[in-house]
Amino acid sequence: MIEVEHLSKIYGSTPAINDVTFNVEPGEILGFLGPNGAGKTTTMRILAGYLPATKGTAKIAGFDVHENSLAVRQRIGYLPETPPLYPDMTVEGFLHFVARIKGVSAGDRHSKVQAAIARCNLDEKRKVIIRKLSKGYRQRVGIAQAIVHDPPAIILDEPTVGLDPRQIIEVRNLIKSLAGTHTIILSTHILPEVSMTCSRVAIINRGKVVATNTPENLMTQLTGGSGYEIEIEGEPALAKQVLQNISGVSLVESIPTVGSHHPAPENRAYLRVISQPGTEPGKDIATTLVRSGFALHEMRRVSATLEDVFLQLTTAEKNLESLEDSATTEGEAA
Repeated sequence: MIEVEHLSKIYGSTPAINDVTFNVEPGEILGFLGPNGAGKTTTMRILAGYLPATKGTAKIAGFDVHENSLAVRQRIGYLPETPPLYPDMTVEGFLHFVARIKGVSAGDRHSKVQAAIARCNLDEKRKVIIRKLSKGYRQRVGIAQAIVHDPPAIILDEPTVGLDPRQIIEVRNLIKSLAGTHTIILSTHILPEVSMTCSRVAIINRGKVVATNTPENLMTQLTGGSGYEIEIEGEPALAKQVLQNISGVSLVESIPTVGSHHPAPENRAYLRVISQPGTEPGKDIATTLVRSGFALHEMRRVSATLEDVFLQLTTAEKNLESLEDSATTEGEAA
């Protein structure tokens, strides 16, 4: 449904995005994840036809965004970070206006507007002036204007930014309800939103896509999967050595307690044991520790999070850039 290939946008000599490539399948919700300034909004604006690309191609429903801009705009719904609303219009009046300028026929306009109002739970607000709405309801109106013409593709740029927790849940459920009948790109820097809403993730950092996969696969492939956090009594270095020899254990590391709200009691240590994908060494870990003379005070399963994946990817890229900068500096000095 959405195909992006080698897309770049360069301002002077500064690339906002560089060689961005990803696809979104029909009916899928793709989370476009990255920190502020990573290039998310630039990509969204190019896909919406708001901004021309410097290089590369983008197609939506088979139409090239640059060469067939009008055809693409007829087939997308776009919600920028700040919803494009007319504050002095009523909700219903505004949606009728939007439906008209988006080319919805007069005969279908009423039914399309009512469907968007119902889908976004705006029935009780249909006659309310938009400027009198809370931010959460204004965000719903923004989504309603994006879907009022029933487009096959929807582009949402930071749809939950600035909302309170209850409003975030409501908007999240609304977005999830659109999947299947619509193909959605959800741009955000809020990690839990991606895990709870999206079926697949593209992570962008410093203008480049650094990973694309399902959240589950990313967490397994990049962090080594799940593991355990344990509290023991005994020498941590010896415990690490014992645990590292257990089948299914890929990594054993200490968990710092300096600055913790719950510092370790004397002669206690906290360890994190990362297991290899597809293994469950928990029983062997507990048995081995006890047989080796360690007192096991606590053991709990932990799973990698999307935050772990994101930090791993962005930290690796920053470290690589630091190494390249150091090498350049040394070369110049020589």
